[in-house]
Amino acid sequence: MRVIVIGGGAAGFFAAINIAEKHPSYEVVILEKTNKLLQKVKVSGGGRCNVTNARHIPSELVPFYPRGNKKLHPVFKTFSSDSMVEWLTKKGVQTKTEEDLRMFPSSNSSQTIIDCFLGTAQRLGIEVKTGEGLTGLEKKDNKWILLTKDNTYEADKVVMATGSSPASWKVLAQLGHKVTEIVPSLFTFNIIDDRIRYLQGISFTNAYVRIVGSKLIDEGPLLITHWGMSGPAILKLSSWGAYELQEKNYQFEILVNFAGLSNEEVKSHLLNYKEAHPKQKILTHPLFGLSRRFWETICKYCSISENQSFGELAKKQINKLVEELTQGRYSVNGKSTFKEEFVTAGGVDLAEIDLKTFESKRFPGLYLAGEVLDIDALTGGFNFQACWSAGWIISESI
Repeated sequence: MRVIVIGGGAAGFFAAINIAEKHPSYEVVILEKTNKLLQKVKVSGGGRCNVTNARHIPSELVPFYPRGNKKLHPVFKTFSSDSMVEWLTKKGVQTKTEEDLRMFPSSNSSQTIIDCFLGTAQRLGIEVKTGEGLTGLEKKDNKWILLTKDNTYEADKVVMATGSSPASWKVLAQLGHKVTEIVPSLFTFNIIDDRIRYLQGISFTNAYVRIVGSKLIDEGPLLITHWGMSGPAILKLSSWGAYELQEKNYQFEILVNFAGLSNEEVKSHLLNYKEAHPKQKILTHPLFGLSRRFWETICKYCSISENQSFGELAKKQINKLVEELTQGRYSVNGKSTFKEEFVTAGGVDLAEIDLKTFESKRFPGLYLAGEVLDIDALTGGFNFQACWSAGWIISESI
């Protein structure tokens, strides 16, 4: 039995390793179009590799998948994030859980995961060929014929694990698979605004962000960047709103609650503070846990002068400050990729895949895993977990 895995990334390597371990008699080959292996593993989590998430129960995992969602419940029941931690432990890789439940190798280096995968693949005799991008795929006399730029390969079974690859989606569409519309997900918002122009690096623990004229709203940490706004609150919105924001051509307005409190709570606190500390200078005493630089900038925007004290706050100034802190309106003009961890929404329609085996319902002997499918998740190790679960299930059923 010859199995060819197309794609030398997370899903491809994990599927190949587990197939080779469970079926020692199989010949397993990985074809990778670039000369770089496990590239997303390398850059994930700022080079630390956010390998999975400590939410182990399927019902806790599925809400983090805008595309896939409840269909993935039985998938995670078969191979959960707990299963992945156990798998890594058996391979000698220790993991640790951070406060936000993201999990990393204890070494804090993605190289640990890369070395584990490459070393295991080599030990199992998996052949890895780089510079081999797929250009064609067809079934002939019960065999799969794979075409690359310079070579032709023959396989009994094929695993497609090509990630966000337009060329692969084209090959699969030509074969006869339905590919849903592909749009970017997990991106940051480009905003040019004097209120945040010089505040890059300032973060907020729990902000609320709402898209104006939409039902889209999310919360979480927010970060001001050189190009606008980022952080989990923004990235979650971009993921859930991937198609809606693309329809808007990434031109829309957002309302930001930086304080994480209602406008009534903010106003009440300001009035109480004014009464308790009338002589304190406003600009030098930031409230609501906000950074001093942000507080000063917003106060000045609300026409509060350098030496003004809390006791001198006018009703109009208080109302303006409450508005800026709880529903500051910002215009978004475009998007930027979140680091190098580019993720897309869309892919091969899940209705055409048997999720008990990850085999194509239309083309027996063809298996698909990872981002080539219409599955994507929020940040936090969830996209990798979808790769691990699919790769494991394929190795069990191939």
